[in-house]
Amino acid sequence: MLELINVSKRVKGQDHIGDVNLSFEKGSLNVLLGPTLSGKTSLMRLMAGLDKPTSGDIRFDGKSVVGMAVQKRNVAMVYQQFINYPALSVYENIASPMRVAKIDAETIDRKVREAAALMKLSDFLDRTPLNLSGGQQQRTALARALVKGADLVLLDEPLANLDYKLREELRVELPKIFAETGAVFVYATTEPHEALLLGGKTVTLSEGRVTQFGPTIDVYNRPADLITAQTFSDPPMNIVPMRKSGGQLTYDGSSVAVTAQLSDLADGDYKIAIRPHHLLLNAPESNSLQVDAEVLTSEITGSESFIHVGSNGARWVALTHGVHRVEVGDSIPVFLDPRSFFVFDAQDRLVAAPSQENLPHEDLASASAGHG
Repeated sequence: MLELINVSKRVKGQDHIGDVNLSFEKGSLNVLLGPTLSGKTSLMRLMAGLDKPTSGDIRFDGKSVVGMAVQKRNVAMVYQQFINYPALSVYENIASPMRVAKIDAETIDRKVREAAALMKLSDFLDRTPLNLSGGQQQRTALARALVKGADLVLLDEPLANLDYKLREELRVELPKIFAETGAVFVYATTEPHEALLLGGKTVTLSEGRVTQFGPTIDVYNRPADLITAQTFSDPPMNIVPMRKSGGQLTYDGSSVAVTAQLSDLADGDYKIAIRPHHLLLNAPESNSLQVDAEVLTSEITGSESFIHVGSNGARWVALTHGVHRVEVGDSIPVFLDPRSFFVFDAQDRLVAAPSQENLPHEDLASASAGHG
C-alpha cells in the first residue's frame, strides 16, 4: 500500500501540492485527473522519490520512504516525454531493468518478446530509438516499465503521443497487465474520457489539492463540489444560476417544475450544472425549460457536433450526435431538462445529482465526457 499523509510541497514560497492525503492499494488502478498545472506531475515526483515533500509523510507498506534514494525504490515511471537509452537497441532498452536485477537470460528473452508483441514492436527490436518514430519510442519506454516488475508504476500521460487505435487498445490492456503484477498503478491524465475508460479509482486535482478520491464512476456521477464537476467534464459543465421557489426552478423569467430528486431542496438560489451532452437542442418529452440562445461557433467532428451558444452573457456548449449545421449569429432554442441537473449551493457543494436511471437521451456509456 502507498500512503500519502498530509503531504505538501512548497517551491520558492509557492504551494505546488497542498495537504494531500491518499491511500492506494496494491494491485489497484488509480487515475490522477486534472488540467495542466493542477499538480499531477508534482504529485507523481513525490511518490517516485524524485522530490521530497516540504511536510508530511509518504509510506510504502507502512514504512516511510521519504529521503530514500530513487535507486532503492522499486518504481517504474513513464512520462509523456519518453526517455530511452539512445545507444541501445529496442531489445536492450526493454531488457535493461531485468539485466540490472540479474534475471536469467531465458526469462529476459521471453518477457522482452511478450512486451514487444503487446506494444507492436516485434519488428523493431534490433533498431535503436533514434531510428524509431515518436510513438514507437514511447512504446519502448512503456514496454520497459512493463517488464520491470515494479511495486509502483507511475504513468504521466503516457499515451498522448500514440495513434488513436493503439491508444484505445492500450487503455484497455494496461490496467489488466499491471493489476496482475500486484503493483500500485497510478496514471495521470487531463482527459475525463480517459479516466472513464480506465475505470479503477480517480483522484481529481485542482491547484495542487485533492478535491475528491473514490471509484471513478462514483466521482463522475456524484462530484462532491463544483470544481470536481468541472474537472470531470470536457468541455466544462454548463453553469446556470437558478432560484427554487416551492415546486418551481426559475431562470431568466422562465420556470420548470422540480423533479423528484430536487423536491427536498430548500427554497433559495443555486448553481445548476449541466453536462454538454445534456444541453439539448430538441425538446424532450418531459417538462423542460426552453432558453433562447445565440450561436457563437460550432465544431463538427463527423460523429458529433459541439454547438457553442450564448445566453444573457453566459457561454454554454451543447454536445450532440451527428452533424448539426448552424451559423454563427443564429438564434436557436436550447432545452434544460431538470432530470440532468447537478445542483450546487452557495459554497459550491453538491446538494442534488441526477438519477442515472432517469437521465434524458444519453446514457453514461455514450457520454464520453470529452473530445476523446
